Amino acid sequence: MLTISLIREKKEFIIERLKIKNFDAEEIINRILLLDSSRREIQSRTDALQGDMNRISKEIGSMMKGGRRDEAETAKEKTFSIKEEIKSLTDKMIPIDNELRTEIIRLPNLPHESVPPGHGADDNVEVRSGGKMPLLPENSLPHWDLIKKYDIIDFDLGIKLTGAGFPVYKGKGAKLQRALITFFLDEGEKTGYSEVMPPILVNEDSGFGTGQLPDKEGQMYHATLDNFYLVPTAEVPVTNIYRDVILNADALPIKNIAYTPCFRREAGSWGAHVRGLNRLHQFDKVEIVRIAHPDHSYESLEEMVTHVEGLVSKLDLPYRILRLCGGDMSFTSALTYDFEVWSASQKRWLEVSSVSNFESFQANRLKCRFKEKGDKQTRLVHTLNGSALALPRIVAAILENNQTEAGINIPNVLVPYTGFDIIN
Repeated sequence: MLTISLIREKKEFIIERLKIKNFDAEEIINRILLLDSSRREIQSRTDALQGDMNRISKEIGSMMKGGRRDEAETAKEKTFSIKEEIKSLTDKMIPIDNELRTEIIRLPNLPHESVPPGHGADDNVEVRSGGKMPLLPENSLPHWDLIKKYDIIDFDLGIKLTGAGFPVYKGKGAKLQRALITFFLDEGEKTGYSEVMPPILVNEDSGFGTGQLPDKEGQMYHATLDNFYLVPTAEVPVTNIYRDVILNADALPIKNIAYTPCFRREAGSWGAHVRGLNRLHQFDKVEIVRIAHPDHSYESLEEMVTHVEGLVSKLDLPYRILRLCGGDMSFTSALTYDFEVWSASQKRWLEVSSVSNFESFQANRLKCRFKEKGDKQTRLVHTLNGSALALPRIVAAILENNQTEAGINIPNVLVPYTGFDIIN
């Protein structure tokens, strides 16, 4: 979330920047500043009274030593009166603090200066592209028919066991899934990411820390008895490892990678574009997370983009990288790059990764800070994350783009992991 000091100092700047995200912040900010003013007045009065009480308490000690007991008793009565007033002011402060926090968390993150204006996907800007478009046989099939032909993923069985959007991976389909997960983890380790295996259930504080709560509670599966949430991405537990932590500057950047199954309700999703593996309620994903020094976080972002680009290139998938416009960005992001791969049978681009810098927005919620060597002051870190990669649409593209009369060829880089080079 945005800091109150930034809101106080740069009201007009924030209002103008949030217009890039098509967010009208003026009314909320005016309300925040009004609450902040009231809070500061109460705090100032409380501090003054606390100072008076401390001074009088010292004087009482002198009075007692000097035998002025009557004056001491009068002074004690005055301190009782001051304590009552401080309590009254504290009681007034609590609802103001709560309302101030509620209003601040309604504000999205400020977009980076490079974010283009726009309302949706059509306004995103292509940064670069790569890979070779495949030439398919005349009788080529979309992946939802290929998985039935080769009996590698079963959606009907998933419906029987759970419901729509929970596929069962079988035989070579299961091995391909496991091969991709291991390949992505191994590639991350090669580039300096330290693997963690976090829980797939998180508490409310973790959901708040990374911005999923209260913004996206309707999209998360909620275990109500324990008030736990199934993770929508490994970003949530991994980033929250550093909640309420003060780091040393020389430890930055911290680079973590994690595999988890991910769970999203995807309420309201329907139509041809969400058919088959295009959109699921449960899916596998490998996530990269960085905790970075604010002075170097955009260098970290570019390194993360390069890492993801290397993955899709090694899988021989045609891809493009998009810089998201303001209207297509998440609530928490300052700058996001999306990766899309070409689905040859569907003849459209499929999003497979988002790589984002949140600057200090998540860190302020997390209270994740760092200290420079010899400095007593702390500063907020910058947090970043990216899919490296989400599996369903990668699998869809691999199946469709590599189909032949003889079967589906496996990308060369995966053969050591699968143990086979063709699905037939």
